[in-house]
Amino acid sequence: MGFNTSLGLGGSYALTGSPSQTVSDNNYLDLANTANQGWAQQYLPELYEQEIERYGNRTINGFLAMVGAEMPMMSDQVVWSEQNRLHIAYKNKSGNETATVNSSTNVVTLGSDYTNSVRVGAQIIITDSATGLKTAVCRVSETDASANTFKALPYETADLSSVLGSGSSIGCNVFVFGSEFAKGSASMVGELKPTFTKFDNRPVIIKDHFKISGSDTAQIGWVETIDESGQSGFSWYMKSASETRLRFEDYLEMTMIEAVKGVPGSSAIENTAVASGGLGIDAGDSFGTEGLFQAVETRGNVFEDLANLSDFDLVLKNLDKQGAIEENILYVNRDLALTFDDMMAGLNANYGGGASFGVFENSADMALNLGFSGLRRGSYDFYKSDWRYLNDATGRGGFGDISGILIPAGVSSVYDENLGRNIKRPFLHVRYRASQTDDRRMKSWVTGSVGGASYIGDDIMEVHYLSERCLVVQAANNFVLLKES
Repeated sequence: MGFNTSLGLGGSYALTGSPSQTVSDNNYLDLANTANQGWAQQYLPELYEQEIERYGNRTINGFLAMVGAEMPMMSDQVVWSEQNRLHIAYKNKSGNETATVNSSTNVVTLGSDYTNSVRVGAQIIITDSATGLKTAVCRVSETDASANTFKALPYETADLSSVLGSGSSIGCNVFVFGSEFAKGSASMVGELKPTFTKFDNRPVIIKDHFKISGSDTAQIGWVETIDESGQSGFSWYMKSASETRLRFEDYLEMTMIEAVKGVPGSSAIENTAVASGGLGIDAGDSFGTEGLFQAVETRGNVFEDLANLSDFDLVLKNLDKQGAIEENILYVNRDLALTFDDMMAGLNANYGGGASFGVFENSADMALNLGFSGLRRGSYDFYKSDWRYLNDATGRGGFGDISGILIPAGVSSVYDENLGRNIKRPFLHVRYRASQTDDRRMKSWVTGSVGGASYIGDDIMEVHYLSERCLVVQAANNFVLLKES
């Protein structure tokens, strides 16, 4: 099918054609691009009449484009540091992360996984680890860094046995809230320095390609276009190649969501050959990458079986203990979307029109046009949208184990190890490999006997796709993964 239609395309439809009918990635007309569908439906009606999309618009990408951002990187690894909590608290946990107190000597011992940051003169609250209830307010009189201990003198009792019971190793929680010193006393000894936790991720290379025989390239359609400057040229299209591109774009997104970091000793990392293709890779060339689900499960919050408003309030109470980011985006599957609709039906003032829509420049119309509805609960605004990926039978919709995810909106401040300075970045964003000579965010090129940059012996045309990227999930403690038990 060939077209020689002089077409002036302005705005989002602007195309740059080649001077002659030469097949390349530069003049490829992507029919999957919504910007091109307007004229395609007008000038290529037969194409749309001949095929029926029995599963509708089958793509699931667009999630990261909506909630994240993309920015280049030049190294093999992105490394960033996140500042830890401002205030000091020790909570009795399992393993070595234990805080215990000798109720007769008033000596608190921290586990080996803790660093003693409590200083002489500090005022603390000691609570019972079992109940979490306040038991005593104390002043720290001495510390022993080598033993990871400090002595806490209660204000209201001689020792702690009257409030904690007798014992030499009673589980407790400790919270520093201030200090007290005598008149004319010396300054507090020691200083608290900001502490950071370092995180990293590696980009992965994602590939796909489309191949047809040289004879079948007769199916290529040509359109003569006129750009905004009045220059005419030719663009080509091929429906079957567009299918591959759509699938590849889905793979880009799904990789950022589902991928996991490789564990040393695992088969994927230690394997030295690729299937039967005969292409060898050295051990260590495959690292995997941390996707969204793994990042939130490892460093964030997981909530199971959200079924009613009381459950949702538990999620909010946990957000209070984290960064308390006021604006958040909820991407949910169909079942959870209906659950939200039901639980919020009786809160009409706070559902839909009650939200501020700050993420969308306070425009409810903008939010609704993008498929979002707004709701406010407590001091939080949420923007809810169905996530096609969780409904698609060939995606997570076929498993049914994940029902949604809560993502904080806006940016957080981190220390970029590569740049050597503090920067503000979106909580969720993609980093792609790029340099002055090669931009690997989304590459495509043509090879083969028909119009390719390189020629091979086979009479074929191949369209190649490549991207090198990774996901960065900053401040994952503010994310919530919603799962089904």
